[in-house]
Amino acid sequence: MPLAATAPGANMDGMTNPPALWEPAAGVRHRGTLAVIGGRDEGVRVYERFGRRIAADGYVVGVFETAQLPDALAWLGGQETAPRVLVGSDAGAAAVLTALAERAPVDGAIVAGTPVGADGGEAPAASARTACPVHLGVLGDEGTHAAHGAASATLPDGGFLGSVAVPVLAVHGGADPVAPFAAAADYLAALPSLELVETVDGLHDALNDLSHRSAAARVVLWLERLRAGDVTAPIVRTATRVAA
Repeated sequence: MPLAATAPGANMDGMTNPPALWEPAAGVRHRGTLAVIGGRDEGVRVYERFGRRIAADGYVVGVFETAQLPDALAWLGGQETAPRVLVGSDAGAAAVLTALAERAPVDGAIVAGTPVGADGGEAPAASARTACPVHLGVLGDEGTHAAHGAASATLPDGGFLGSVAVPVLAVHGGADPVAPFAAAADYLAALPSLELVETVDGLHDALNDLSHRSAAARVVLWLERLRAGDVTAPIVRTATRVAA
């Protein structure tokens, strides 16, 4: 049965800016809820592929533009199915980290392409964002651009990250020319509960690059551990054969 998607602008409990929504197929138990915050000049349709893939594993995914962070937090807080996870890429990652530093009431967060060293409000060139031909086509579609103005990529001071009380998964391109991996890793290291995933040779749009399937798989593995109550406790692992 196809996944359900609610178009942005649809009325949803009277919200001014309801999300584009991807839900599990009918009859599939809901396992958690994600509110995704897009990056600079990213409309909600940029995350259609991500939303469909994560929804296929039982998670409800609502996607917002960066300027709609208050709506995203309000929507996420009203969802019944935990864990409730805030997700952001590029300027969306900056918005998520700022919300965490301000003690946003969420169960966990995922950041991708954390814009360490990024300057200005303009989105980086598509060639710096992805080598995926499908995603390049999406970025070139005028209908996928943000409708609510430029988003800031300003990150909170790293000193505030030490007070973040929820687990964070960070996915970052190993060859990101916008925000170098080493700089992002150093900045994010202040988070008390951090799992950092490098997409090997990956560029800035870590959730939508050539390795998008593997990135989504790592997201689901982390979500399952979060849902189980301990992101540090493995559910599956590579076994070492014991000699007889």
